[in-house]
Amino acid sequence: MSGNPDPTRATHVVGRRSPDLTAAGAAIAGGRTALGIELGSTRIKAVLIGPDHAPLAVGSHDWENQLVDRLWTYSLDAVWTGVQQSFAALTDDVRRRHGVELAGVGALGVSAMMHGYLAFDADGELLTPFRTWRNTNTGRAAERLSAEFGCNIPHRWSVAHVYQAILDSEDHVGRLAHLTTLAGYVHWQLTGEKVLGIGDASGMFPIDTSVDDSATGGYSAPLLARFDQLAAEAGVELTLAELLPTIALAGRPAGMLTGAGAALLDPSGRLRPGIPLCPPEGDAGTGMVATNSVAPRTGNVSAGTSIFAMVVLERPLGRVHRELDLVTTPAGDPVAMVHCNNGASELNAWVGLFGEFARGLGVEADPSTVFQTLFTAALRGASDCGGMLAYNYLSGEPITELEEGRPLFVRSPDTRLDLATFMRTHLFASLATLRIGMDVLQKTEGVRLDRMFAHGGLFKTEGVAQRFLAAAIDTPVSVGDLAGEGGAWGIAVLAAFATSGPPERSLADYLDTTVFPGTRLQTAQPDPIDVAGFDAFMQRYVAGLPVERAAVGHVGVGQPQAADTDPTSAVLTTEEQPA
Repeated sequence: MSGNPDPTRATHVVGRRSPDLTAAGAAIAGGRTALGIELGSTRIKAVLIGPDHAPLAVGSHDWENQLVDRLWTYSLDAVWTGVQQSFAALTDDVRRRHGVELAGVGALGVSAMMHGYLAFDADGELLTPFRTWRNTNTGRAAERLSAEFGCNIPHRWSVAHVYQAILDSEDHVGRLAHLTTLAGYVHWQLTGEKVLGIGDASGMFPIDTSVDDSATGGYSAPLLARFDQLAAEAGVELTLAELLPTIALAGRPAGMLTGAGAALLDPSGRLRPGIPLCPPEGDAGTGMVATNSVAPRTGNVSAGTSIFAMVVLERPLGRVHRELDLVTTPAGDPVAMVHCNNGASELNAWVGLFGEFARGLGVEADPSTVFQTLFTAALRGASDCGGMLAYNYLSGEPITELEEGRPLFVRSPDTRLDLATFMRTHLFASLATLRIGMDVLQKTEGVRLDRMFAHGGLFKTEGVAQRFLAAAIDTPVSVGDLAGEGGAWGIAVLAAFATSGPPERSLADYLDTTVFPGTRLQTAQPDPIDVAGFDAFMQRYVAGLPVERAAVGHVGVGQPQAADTDPTSAVLTTEEQPA
């Protein structure tokens, strides 16, 4: 059993004041605010912040991906419906809380799930449905590009998608005129500018970056040339550099809200154009900002539909690892990323099942209570999960070399089936693939971390997933109050930074001195019994992977209905957490 039943042990707390509502209303009326909009996997969220960066109002809209022709996608109509409804909900919240109408803001930023494939022709028409980061149909392209480029090209990167389309001789390839990410697309429609923040761009194509001064901060010119050669060998003539968005660093201007963009965002017509926008970023970059993890030897873990860790490097890695992406912070500093396609979705489905059972007994419990009860129970579970084992793979998982996934729970016949250990098993499973990648980073490469922050709904129940993550990576893990608003708050901060003054000021300095002083933090130290238990669980987890592969090979998948393609509710997403 667990040797540390008190999840508050080794916790450090610092207070932060609440915003003055009267001052907040004046700031809103005077346009001394910044607005961040993030399109996450299951929720589109808008956050308005004041001059002190504290959230003043929030609006959101739930949405779901669809599995169409075996590819995960969202329609562009759903994008704009969601953006408009989240903005409308924000304006309602402003009116309710502060008694003012929102007609303008001081700065605006857009963020979204990274990677994927949005391809347009010369007239700006979408050539094929949006292919999200979740798709793993790009295996041949990723393998070839990784070998040719001498760096890891993950399945979900945009360059893997376009090369796979070339290898598959897709008809639309000859009409390609512009490639971008979801954040880049929304920003383009709002401003007319085909630009992308460097963090998001680093998930499209490798960036010329290093820890010395030789980096250009642009797409790698030699690799762009090599890609064009590979395309030509496949019978396609193109210049990839002409298709990709322009790169911009955090703190730089990236266009203004046009009249057409204002109408897209707010069909009511109240929102005025002319608002400056910061470079659009991916959810990984905004997560780094939201957790003040942009300096070397800092890192963060974001847990929602997917789960990933971002660790800012102080030196180059020794060699290429397929488990690690090399991306950047929004300021362009090199980052090692451990990205796992499967995060909290399967765990969320089990919690939903227990909630349904409670209702069947006539017990009405709100979702946050169900999560609180079940997560807290996990603290009493066997430290190594006994003989229980779970795989949370709803989709493919490149780190464990699976192109498809099948959620799986299995136990040995002599295992005692109790709720506490069952829940601990599924929480451990949600972190297990991340642990595999972090082992490469920490043990193989010897990368050191001074601090690791965590955010996302998985960490909302105090002291549970945070404590288990500390055990999984044997590193102290902190959770902060502002990160509770997630990447939407992070991109709002980046928008404020872009209009904050001298461009030579570093993002790290801005966060340390202007945004985060006095922020409340809770830090959990790794418990030795939990660490040993997670190690034992991982030995069984790795040994059992052939069982998961057999399930993929022998358990078929039908065509699910759109509402059932992802059982994750808004509760455990990166963008939102239990109310």
